[in-house]
Amino acid sequence: MAAGVSSEFRPPAGSTHERILRVGKTLFANRGYEHTSTSAIARQAGTSESQLMKHFGSKAGILEAIFIEGWNLITEEARVAIMGVASPLEQLRILSGCVLQCLERDQELKLLMLLEGRRIRREGQMVALTEGFLGFVRLTDSVLTAMRDQNLLRPDLSPQIVRSALMGMLEGMLRDRFLAERLAFPADFKPPQIQQTLDLTLQAFLVG
Repeated sequence: MAAGVSSEFRPPAGSTHERILRVGKTLFANRGYEHTSTSAIARQAGTSESQLMKHFGSKAGILEAIFIEGWNLITEEARVAIMGVASPLEQLRILSGCVLQCLERDQELKLLMLLEGRRIRREGQMVALTEGFLGFVRLTDSVLTAMRDQNLLRPDLSPQIVRSALMGMLEGMLRDRFLAERLAFPADFKPPQIQQTLDLTLQAFLVG
């Protein structure tokens, strides 16, 4: 580093791609997506805007790459966690637990997924559905389909609507809890109660 450059801007270790991704995630989480410039990301990552564009194409490309990386990690951890678990009902509980654990472990990713993931940008484009997220959806649907095939799931409900209901609930509770931590939003509950509420709701979808 050149003499006189503040240590605040010491770039993190790793390849150019990794540094841009890591700095982008931190700046988006702390400043907000709209208030973070590509020049700021490039500067703190110790590279140039031209290199940023070469790797990601745009600021939106960085955010999408963050979601891809995050969902790939969640999906892979969930896939490994349910291996060897015979009961699809227990597998479903494990899947929701994996999401909770991964997001609690990475607060920056949680903030971006909950507050930036579905926001429409000024250019009118939404962040694309990533293969990692769709992989998690397919994994969840396969578990719910197995539950239906074993006559555990009510036959008048499709696995997709159950998945949509449970994932929507999980996202909503996580977002409210996050707002409670940051903005004193009235959401006086903890992560264990989120899992408990999902379990109670799931009972309504089961046979008998």
